[in-house]
Amino acid sequence: MEPRTRAAKTRTRDAEPRTDARTETDVAHVAAAIGDPSRAKVLLALAGGGALPASALAAEAGVSNSTISGHLARLLDARLLTVELDGRHRYYRLATTDVARALEQLALIARPLPVRSLNADTRARALLRARLCYDHLAGRLGVALMDALQERAVLTAEHPAAGGDDTASDAVSYHLTPYGRRELTAFGVDTDRLPRRRPTVRYCVDWGEQRHHLAGALGAALTTRMFALDWLRHGTYRRVVRLTDAGREGLTATFGVPADRLS
Repeated sequence: MEPRTRAAKTRTRDAEPRTDARTETDVAHVAAAIGDPSRAKVLLALAGGGALPASALAAEAGVSNSTISGHLARLLDARLLTVELDGRHRYYRLATTDVARALEQLALIARPLPVRSLNADTRARALLRARLCYDHLAGRLGVALMDALQERAVLTAEHPAAGGDDTASDAVSYHLTPYGRRELTAFGVDTDRLPRRRPTVRYCVDWGEQRHHLAGALGAALTTRMFALDWLRHGTYRRVVRLTDAGREGLTATFGVPADRLS
């Protein structure tokens, strides 16, 4: 079953406001909810931004339908998931884009899972090549696009001053240029109409490439546009995306992504 891409009775937000900014956050509660292997599989199955019923999530986690209900309740209690009601059916999705972002960051420090079958190896390679990180492009393809946007001066990078405490590679900030706005408008992305509820330009540190891919409202809009142009298609595995021949030609011609980075 393909993930549902539209919310029914709940809307996904970029982040929830804290109820009391004067207190410390309960990291242990959230970590414990993620820490079970079955619940981690549920979260990763939803990391492509869609919504799935409990039966599909049970299959992803490798547990029975009766067991999955307890896992889903735990994830709801930790506010990692939301549930949508569509008639008599219930669909689950990540509560915020920040949950997907946190999963991507945890993958940076996690040990790789052992590959025990050809299918698992094929899936792992496909995820590294091109995947969705909630609603934006990730993997080698996402990093290649991010690099090309900077080469074309669509985005500029601002690095912290040398010698400070903020000189880590992921402390850089990116900004959309006036030239970039014109180029993206010509491509079909109206930057003046991007959602105001989330940052326009944001990034994730890609766990596979250890480099940045484009997130935020702009990353989501670019990815949506590439799907609309049939440059991208959903792959066989959840979260995996496939670059079409039209996408290869388009990314090179439009954004200057080198052909050798599109394989």
